[in-house]
Amino acid sequence: MEIFKYLEQYDYEQVVFCQDKQSGLKAIIAIHDTTLGPALGGTRMWTYESEEAAIEDALRLAKGMTYKNAAAGLNLGGGKTVIIGDPRKDKNEEMFRAFGRYVQGLNGRYITAEDVGTTVADMDLIHEETDYVTGISPAFGSSGNPSPVTAYGVYRGMKAAAKAAFGSDSLEGKVVAIQGVGNVAYSLCRHLHEEGAQLIVTDINREAVNRAVEEFGARAVDPNEIYGVECEIYAPCALGATVNDDTIPQLKAKVIAGSANNQLKETRHGDLIHEMGIVYAPDYVINAGGVINVADELYGYNYERAMKKVETIYNSIEKVIEISKRDGIPTYVAADRMAEERIERMRNSRSQFLQNGHNILSRRRTR
Repeated sequence: MEIFKYLEQYDYEQVVFCQDKQSGLKAIIAIHDTTLGPALGGTRMWTYESEEAAIEDALRLAKGMTYKNAAAGLNLGGGKTVIIGDPRKDKNEEMFRAFGRYVQGLNGRYITAEDVGTTVADMDLIHEETDYVTGISPAFGSSGNPSPVTAYGVYRGMKAAAKAAFGSDSLEGKVVAIQGVGNVAYSLCRHLHEEGAQLIVTDINREAVNRAVEEFGARAVDPNEIYGVECEIYAPCALGATVNDDTIPQLKAKVIAGSANNQLKETRHGDLIHEMGIVYAPDYVINAGGVINVADELYGYNYERAMKKVETIYNSIEKVIEISKRDGIPTYVAADRMAEERIERMRNSRSQFLQNGHNILSRRRTR
């Protein structure tokens, strides 16, 4: 990999390699863009096939966070960390504290959080060395479990997509097919049930399915059957890439809106569902409730303020659909355009973010 050529081509700002021999830490911090503010993005721990694969993942995820934060209306840029190692057996206190010192050394350009392979307890260890971390224990002022907040944002975004498809944002009587009934989807089911939607659910975890059937009157189907059921809305809430060559011909839904990441297997699948007239709520816009929630911690967490911001996901999905219609483009392209337009407007009015003592966290510490 020609690293500097890649960084220049895709407008990355910084890559930091972190190692600590004693603890076994091998981490890569990628900062994509800080036009809107310090880069916020989680720390992922994974057993990568190679160091190059880890670098590529960090870069890809960091850019995704730039777009996610921008589309959510946050004054934050995009960054991400990957730690090379097995999260089941390679973790230790020294590792996360060493990593926290590296984050502190960036002096506010990057703020980390929980991600795949890391936990609240890991964030607490990082917090021993730096304030530039979110998703810590509630005792330290964190927002706690983000799943219900993420679910509420998906619910709001689903209503906006329904309005575009059906002329009304009411979900009463609408049949929603939910693929995956994990923590986020369970809370989503509750919102939909309370509004009077009819639920069809599936999951490889039978206990999760049974809970949805018992509590929300959902109808259970086999995981392979969920794509072809008669419904108005398909909600992918588990695996990514479920909108693909095999599933698209089966879909009867007029809306795709769910919490899963990377719902389109390839971008061409976004083009295809657009041509079919299906309203797609882009994943990183509709599932931004979690990052909005942890971002509020940077101001001193306030639940009501965070939820008010999460409600604006409705407006964000509306704007994406408006751009899609305005420019004659699929919604996944419109979402990128919305984020890019916001970044470009800010880039024209401010210089690249550098620590100057007046960022979010310094204001929080002085209150």
